Amino acid sequence: MPSVDNKRLPRHVRVLVAGGGPVGLAAAVELRRRGVDCLVVEPRATVSRARPRCKTLNVRTMEHLRRWGLAERLRGRAPLPASWSQDVVFCTSLTGRELSRFTGVLGLAPEGDRFPETGQQAPQYVLEEVLREAVEELAPGRLVLGSKVVAVRQDDDLVTVTVEDGAGVRSVVTADYVIGCDGPRSVVRDEIGARYVGGEALRPNFGMVFRSPGLGEHVAHGPAVQYWVVNATAPALAGPLDRADTWWAIAFGVDRATGEREARRIIDAVAGRPVEAEVLSTDPWTARMQIVDRMRHGRVFLAGDAAHLNPPFGGHGLNTGIGDAVDLGWKLAAVLAGWGGPDVLDSYERERRPVQERVIREATANMRVLSTELLADDLDADDEAGVRARRAAGARIQETKKAEFHSLELVLGLRIAASPILTAEPEGREVSPWIGARLPHLFLEDGRSLYDLLGDGLTLLALGRDAPVTAVEEAADLRGVPLSVVRLPEPVAAGHAELLGARLVLVRPDQVVAWLGDEAPEDPLALVDTLSGNAHRDERAALRTS
Repeated sequence: MPSVDNKRLPRHVRVLVAGGGPVGLAAAVELRRRGVDCLVVEPRATVSRARPRCKTLNVRTMEHLRRWGLAERLRGRAPLPASWSQDVVFCTSLTGRELSRFTGVLGLAPEGDRFPETGQQAPQYVLEEVLREAVEELAPGRLVLGSKVVAVRQDDDLVTVTVEDGAGVRSVVTADYVIGCDGPRSVVRDEIGARYVGGEALRPNFGMVFRSPGLGEHVAHGPAVQYWVVNATAPALAGPLDRADTWWAIAFGVDRATGEREARRIIDAVAGRPVEAEVLSTDPWTARMQIVDRMRHGRVFLAGDAAHLNPPFGGHGLNTGIGDAVDLGWKLAAVLAGWGGPDVLDSYERERRPVQERVIREATANMRVLSTELLADDLDADDEAGVRARRAAGARIQETKKAEFHSLELVLGLRIAASPILTAEPEGREVSPWIGARLPHLFLEDGRSLYDLLGDGLTLLALGRDAPVTAVEEAADLRGVPLSVVRLPEPVAAGHAELLGARLVLVRPDQVVAWLGDEAPEDPLALVDTLSGNAHRDERAALRTS
């Protein structure tokens, strides 16, 4: 993939993204699709396939990829199709006893109208490669590889960024805004004086990728996306990276030195028999449960791992970062296009922090019971004691691990409880549970997804032939706010109106319900001002003229 050297860097861009991992690239795709000139600065010249890191792309991330036109491209590159397996197995080893299993996990199985895209198992490097391609297609020459951001300074009007290439040569780029997606060691975070708050786990973990020819043929439990191995020799989590011979594994409670010394022993214990294996890479890590004390300083924002870290159990970390990128991307684009007011950017942290904190709590809860906590005597025994031990282990697994693998309420059901760019119900009326929630999805009779009909700006859904849309259309036109009107056909319109309790629904660019009602709003201009972040337009105008 072509890259840009520092001598060819632009002097100024609208948005500079520090860090070209999945979150930074997602932010760039969101921005470029909305016409925003942005520059991505990434230290790694190539995407490393040695450490797959995240392997779960959840339903919500796949919905974003669909909107970007990239979902099918990614699925075509994924080594394991979603149809290959939707199971998680708990066992004493890959060739040993099965203790329990979960089916239809991680949103990998379709559920009717609930979502237009299933989740997808794919190594992080596959997502990065697809997003790098997309950024280069959308904005040739705006992906700077082999360079890093080393300093960030800002005033009221601009951010000045110092970029250093691999040879130590420094250049300066100015930007209207900067997004720090530069990970746990974020320079941008340090430059704005933000810091992580929280803790980290005491127990080390040892990750590795290995090649073992023919191992899959010996697995006693059939295909699964994860195998939780419960034995005293190597309590671990493992799974296939492809349908050939490449596997990943995490040995719980194993430090770097022990893991590197005993990697082959761990692999044999996971397999349940001596196997031929070659260790391709290792990745020691310790879980962290941390979030920054602030995600914005002036014109500089933080997203992804630069802003929050959580244990990987449940597969929420990268997906939460993609959510950050989408949220911030459309909001910056709205402000730079002139229709988004100050409240739009103020809403970023107010909306995302509760989501990030909830994810940290859920992932931490998932970490409380790992293979190490499930160890018990007689799990492999052939006698009655073994039957009882496996029955007890299976019951505990179902009780303690179900939420980890069936978490669509977390992935799809989180509601923004408070935001300056969402409407509140009039005094005395109960707040609708749909305001601040993801618009419920449906497929039309011709097979199209409702989400495919939504516009890039606000969308007014008219659920019925006589649902009045003119007042909102005129208000949006007067304020210069992009608005698409979508009239759903019957009978789906009536069904959705009954579900939402309204015939008119205003939807944000991120598919979040911002307002709903049966009739035209009493003050459509005030409504459009609120949703576009300009609720205090008149007050600011008065201050400027005073």
